[in-house]
Amino acid sequence: MTECNVCYRHCNIKEGEFGFCGVRICRDGKIFPKNYGMLTSIALDPIEKKPLNRFYPGSSILSVGSYGCNLRCPFCQNYQISWGEEVTISKRESRYVAPEELVQIAEEQKCNGNIGVAFTYNEPLISYEYVLDTARLLKEHSLKTVMVTNGMAEVSTVRELFQYVDAMNIDLKGFTDRYYQDLLKGNRQMVMDFISEAAKHCHVELTTLVIPGENDSEEEIDELSKWIASLDQEIPLHLSRFFPRFQMTDRGATPVETVYRLKNIAEKQLKYVYTGNC
Repeated sequence: MTECNVCYRHCNIKEGEFGFCGVRICRDGKIFPKNYGMLTSIALDPIEKKPLNRFYPGSSILSVGSYGCNLRCPFCQNYQISWGEEVTISKRESRYVAPEELVQIAEEQKCNGNIGVAFTYNEPLISYEYVLDTARLLKEHSLKTVMVTNGMAEVSTVRELFQYVDAMNIDLKGFTDRYYQDLLKGNRQMVMDFISEAAKHCHVELTTLVIPGENDSEEEIDELSKWIASLDQEIPLHLSRFFPRFQMTDRGATPVETVYRLKNIAEKQLKYVYTGNC
């Protein structure tokens, strides 16, 4: 067995088998992403859709996704390409796009306002090698690299990415270990460490999906925003409204007034707080 060092699980993977994410595989004693360059989605999106409100506002970015994830969020909106066994069909429908080809597509979209490539839709860090190879080429062509990520990765493993990624929107999904461990099957401290490092190297915005009964207390958002402010008061925070989906249909949508109340709480610490889905 060989150990994968991308996230906190440090999966010990047998020859020919996958880790928890369903992507990283062991071949000849080495770990690599089986989904390298395998894209399920590609679209030209407004940069604000990532969401990045303070990074080249008004521009567009070529957004691409693959399949697989190292979290198990029961409310995932892209579960068909991210969540466990659900990705089987996505694997069959994916197609290989080499880094050079992706950069060429991004170049061709400059005439439509494109500024680069965003790795999004599923979790890009589980195939960070592809992001890194593409980002190097994008920089050579004066194009931007963006990641939309859950941030659950060992900084020491993916450190080289910070030289090439220009902006990230990172999910800070809540601010309790219970929420991360029990509901998401993740590790809050690893995400916080990743955010702390990313903020030293590139433009960072954070997103918290506000879920009724889970992470919607004023106390939690106050603690969350205080921690962000300890890094930099100008890091934007997006508070997004939850809608029932996938495996979490046991509660209603987050009341709009709750999101705006929590925005007021966060604004006591942070300069830029935005609401989403309201």
